[in-house]
Amino acid sequence: MEKRWVYKDQGDEQIVQQLAGELSIDLNLSGLLVQRGIHTFDQARSYFRPQFEDLHDPFLMKDMDKAVDRVFQAVQNKEKILVYGDYDVDGTTAVALVYTFIKRFYKSIDFYIPDRDTEGYGISYQGIDFATENGFTLMIILDCGIKAIEKTIYAKEHNLDFIICDHHRPGDEIPPAHAVLDPKRSDCPYPFKELSGCGVGFKLAQAYALKHNVPAEDLIPLLDLVVVSIAADIVPITGENRVLAYFGLDLVNKRPRTGIEAILLVGNVRRTNQADKDYVFNKELTISDLVFMVGPRINAAGRIESAKNSVRLLVEEDYKKALEIARKINSLNDERKSLDLIATTDALRIIRESDELRDANYTVVYNPDWHKGVIGIVASRLTESYYRPTIVLTYSNGMITGSARSVKDFDIYDAVDACSGYLEHFGGHKYAAGLSLKEENYENFRNCFGDYVNKHITKEQLVPEVEIDTEIILRDINSRFFRILRQFAPFGPGNLSPLFTTKGLVDTGKARVVGKNHLKLEVVHPDISGFPFSAIAFQQGHHYENIKEGKQFSACYQIEENEWNGVTSIQLNIKDIRFDD
Repeated sequence: MEKRWVYKDQGDEQIVQQLAGELSIDLNLSGLLVQRGIHTFDQARSYFRPQFEDLHDPFLMKDMDKAVDRVFQAVQNKEKILVYGDYDVDGTTAVALVYTFIKRFYKSIDFYIPDRDTEGYGISYQGIDFATENGFTLMIILDCGIKAIEKTIYAKEHNLDFIICDHHRPGDEIPPAHAVLDPKRSDCPYPFKELSGCGVGFKLAQAYALKHNVPAEDLIPLLDLVVVSIAADIVPITGENRVLAYFGLDLVNKRPRTGIEAILLVGNVRRTNQADKDYVFNKELTISDLVFMVGPRINAAGRIESAKNSVRLLVEEDYKKALEIARKINSLNDERKSLDLIATTDALRIIRESDELRDANYTVVYNPDWHKGVIGIVASRLTESYYRPTIVLTYSNGMITGSARSVKDFDIYDAVDACSGYLEHFGGHKYAAGLSLKEENYENFRNCFGDYVNKHITKEQLVPEVEIDTEIILRDINSRFFRILRQFAPFGPGNLSPLFTTKGLVDTGKARVVGKNHLKLEVVHPDISGFPFSAIAFQQGHHYENIKEGKQFSACYQIEENEWNGVTSIQLNIKDIRFDD
């Protein structure tokens, strides 16, 4: 698929030079910092060395004082507290975090995760009934609830208070809960708007700790849950999220909680040195590793069976019990992969065989037999394949239900909102949304969505974009350059691993196709002195003949560390290739 190469603004040259001098770093690295809004020595120090004290005052969040006081009141009055959350990674990590925090000083607490098939997304009437029938008087709602007007009223009628902790976009009306924590509320002055659902739960814990003299260091062990949620929910790793991710990732790598350690072991991310003790990582884990190795396993429980098992795993302190749950979840993840493959293959066939879908600016596909638990994954895969706004729908519990995914700069939430008259429920973000509708409204919704996309999407948005940070020559890359570059991590949305481009490259004659159409290279500048660099270009074996013939090419790539047979070296991970002629 053709890609657009777009170069980022290189920033003010004077600021770049001044910062390079103050930090004693390469101009290319200084330019990368300026692109990220870092213009001074102090800003660079905060970026490279985040401090826990950099976190914002949680009481800046609207209703935080009400939420903390209500939790304290419940503790003082010995009320039963129910922690309730969504069944995805963000929701289950949020529930585990708040449950773990409160459980340390108060025992009359339990958690509840709705069933994906029978209760659906968000707060369920079944969950409210469970709470009232079992004597709970306070529910802390996490990663959902911002649009639950009627259910909040229903709960109040049953003498059940809600504290809603959400991070999704509110509707026109805020639920009449005891407290509603959501930085995206229009009346919320909280300075950082992009927390994960688990992040909002952490802010509640932080606020309670501040007001009731809980040591700040007691909050640190919660951050492995926060970083997993940040990674899996694909929120920007900027501002406060960068601080949370920095400390959370350090925790995951050095001393993760028992449940996460068990996931890493059954997923072969860790290996055993001695009998049942002394575990080491095969490599230092990154945000990307959490996205692809940890997140899917936590998610699998809710996709295939019950997400309560994910929470049980994340709060379990006994290693043998945690390992037992982790093995079960890992088995469910294998099942999820099979269901995902079946649905994705079928969806691609439907698009391929339909003239209308094949040539459209959008994708809407529906099959009542697809497993509800994998349609979000399928939507992501279709978006990767056809690069356009995509909705995948199936039938569950008397309703068509679906997941939407988008492409860069196209707001899928707005598109779904424009067709909300045909929906029973929807919610989400700019790039991902969930929805449900009655079967008789399917055609009208599909047509409405297609009309909206056709009117609002541009031709440029339908072409994948490669956003390049800066152009360098291979000679610029050395061990010190790479050592400083690594300190730009953790990488993720808003702080992506820098993408470089270099022109006039040739292969040294070692080019070959490996694996499933991957291109392995050794590249040099023929007219510039310097060492050759090993490179890998995934899914780009179609360039082999031109490169083998010695044609010069430009490449855009990330710089990474590669270990092979015990030898570690710098490798270029090539994202796209263009031949100079």
